[in-house]
Amino acid sequence: MPISKSPCVLFVSSFPPRECGIATFTQDLVQAIDKHFSRQIKTRVLAINDNGTSFYNYPKKVAMQLNETEIEDYINCAHEINKSADIKVVNIQHEYGLFGGDWGDYLLPFLELLHKPIVVTFHTVLPRPNDKLLSVTRAIAQKAAQIVVMTQNSAQVLNRYYKIPKSKITIIPHGVHSIPFPNKKKAKAKLNLTGHVILSTFGMLNRDKGIEYAIEALPELVSEYPNLLYLILGATHPIVRRHEGEKYRNKLKRLVMQLKLKDNVKFYNKYLSLEELIDYLKATDIYLSPTLNPKQAVSGTVSYALSCACPVITTKNQYAKGVISENRGMLVRFRNAADIKNALKQILEDKTKERYMQKNAYLFSRKMAWVNVASAYFKVFNTTAKIVPRRQDKLPPFNLKHLKTLTDDFGIIQFARLTKPDPHSGYSLDDAARALLVVARYYRQNSHPSILNLVKIYLKFIKFTQKRSGKFHNFVSHQKTIIKTSESEDALGRAVWALGYVVSASHLPTPIRKTASQILNKALPWTKKLHSLRAIAFSLLGINCLAQKDKKYLKLINQLANKLVKHFNKNATPTWQWFENCLTYSNYKLPESLLVSFQATGNPIFKKVGEQALKFIIGITFEKNKFVPIGQDGWYFKGGKRSYFDQQPEETAAAVEALVVAHQTTKDKEYKKLAETAFAWFLGKNHLHQMIYDESTGGCYDGLAKFSLNFNQGAESTIVYLLARLIIEEIK
Repeated sequence: MPISKSPCVLFVSSFPPRECGIATFTQDLVQAIDKHFSRQIKTRVLAINDNGTSFYNYPKKVAMQLNETEIEDYINCAHEINKSADIKVVNIQHEYGLFGGDWGDYLLPFLELLHKPIVVTFHTVLPRPNDKLLSVTRAIAQKAAQIVVMTQNSAQVLNRYYKIPKSKITIIPHGVHSIPFPNKKKAKAKLNLTGHVILSTFGMLNRDKGIEYAIEALPELVSEYPNLLYLILGATHPIVRRHEGEKYRNKLKRLVMQLKLKDNVKFYNKYLSLEELIDYLKATDIYLSPTLNPKQAVSGTVSYALSCACPVITTKNQYAKGVISENRGMLVRFRNAADIKNALKQILEDKTKERYMQKNAYLFSRKMAWVNVASAYFKVFNTTAKIVPRRQDKLPPFNLKHLKTLTDDFGIIQFARLTKPDPHSGYSLDDAARALLVVARYYRQNSHPSILNLVKIYLKFIKFTQKRSGKFHNFVSHQKTIIKTSESEDALGRAVWALGYVVSASHLPTPIRKTASQILNKALPWTKKLHSLRAIAFSLLGINCLAQKDKKYLKLINQLANKLVKHFNKNATPTWQWFENCLTYSNYKLPESLLVSFQATGNPIFKKVGEQALKFIIGITFEKNKFVPIGQDGWYFKGGKRSYFDQQPEETAAAVEALVVAHQTTKDKEYKKLAETAFAWFLGKNHLHQMIYDESTGGCYDGLAKFSLNFNQGAESTIVYLLARLIIEEIK
């Protein structure tokens, strides 16, 4: 076995190209861990072959193989693993039929000989076990340091019937791939399915799928919905094919002909690639899972269907009862075509209900994204084996996809419904200024014409909103008309911040900088009259950029920074080291602006007050090695209780930016560590352990509530994430 310099997690599982649901699951999990934690740990696979004559062309990820029916293979592999010092933990992806012997008891000598910490993932958990099943399962659990199951019900079964302590069990849901909310119409067009109502079932075909009951539900519906098309996707399970060939598929085909459904039921006899599968699910209106096994503990097919915004009609198996509720699908009785027909009819007759279910199915699945699942597994592995300090410091690639989606040729649309821009929400100067700052900074790394075009769009919008006096209107309607009552000091400050950066950015074309300078020169005089402390702070960030090129701006910096110092001295007490009597939004911008003012002027008062205020808010917003922003529902007033929810991306980004500046100003490594911790809030290091950044779109969710995310991806949240992502890179 090759030796890795990094700590290694070894997965014991089937693995592609073997055609097996657990093989696909393990491949997805390994890829997710590699993507997000490869700097800290390495992954390898011990692949299980289904009999002694099987041969698979495995990828390099597979370091060892064993044949499920050869007891000597289990023993030899255990000895080989024990000799590998880099393997710190072994994760067994367990299914009883995956291992040889009675109820897979060939696994037991392997576990007995293994001298490594073991984490077992049970894909099947059976209630009311017989004596042999009880004995095998308890023996496996006894050797495991931790056990992972995918539903609350499975955890309860292990505790109730197998007497496995709750403290040993962790619930981690089945993973799903993160995709933008699908446009069903476009997805159908891609597959030449336009005009059809698409039902689908996918997975490796076997009699336990119960597909005949779904087919029998269709004749009456087809007369009412002649464009209905039921797609049965997937090849026959290889073990089934080996024992009985295509008997079950042929039986289904005969049933289709008998019921005169040949134009409404189609088979796709192929082991689908992930890309193909996602394409078909995105085009699916309703997903059918008529499985016959009431004890089914997990269903990757149902999970994937939910992630593609498919309402699910499924029989009442263990897994379905845990994930399907009336707002995202319907439960039906086993072997009951009439139930399936009635459920389909209810959804098809009510388009509002269907859209409601689609949305809720998609939102429910967001916590199941592979990145969240990988993070949860990493935590279990690290707790079990103390592999490395838990850091998720591999930055996602910089992605402007959603920013571009929100942007038209006039400006950037304020809000989105999920991932779809809401044009009626109009435009704001706040968003355009922040977006200009992002793309202007990014142009230094990537001088592609499309980036420069974004710079021009946002700069043109800022110019459009400027009054003759030099002030700005903040809001513009979707009809591209100024909303004249929308003047905002904060918006002016953000405009000065962005324009100051653009004017001082030598990497930008001269005409761009000249236009920015003309706008800025009209606005700058108003900064002296600002009352909003945050507007002053935003302005200082832009003016400090100007001072790097021209010292004449130092006087204005001193004037504005001293205003902040004056407010601090007026309001600060030994227990409340702050500029005012409350903490609200963009809090970190106040100390940040003083620190950059110190960099420009050398005035030690600015540094002293900046650090005092920064340390005060750090003490409030960091808890148990997590960043916990001030919640917008009540904020935090002096003498009161701080609000924890809803947490906003804007405040997190402000913290990242201020802490990076603090590190650059003081060279204190603690600020660097805190900046990384704050940024990790976007990547799942929060109380819900969920990604706030959406890798599939490049967007950012609008907020984090106590029990769920706000899944809309509007302009502000996406822009501030991108700005934080650019700035955290400076200290990596």
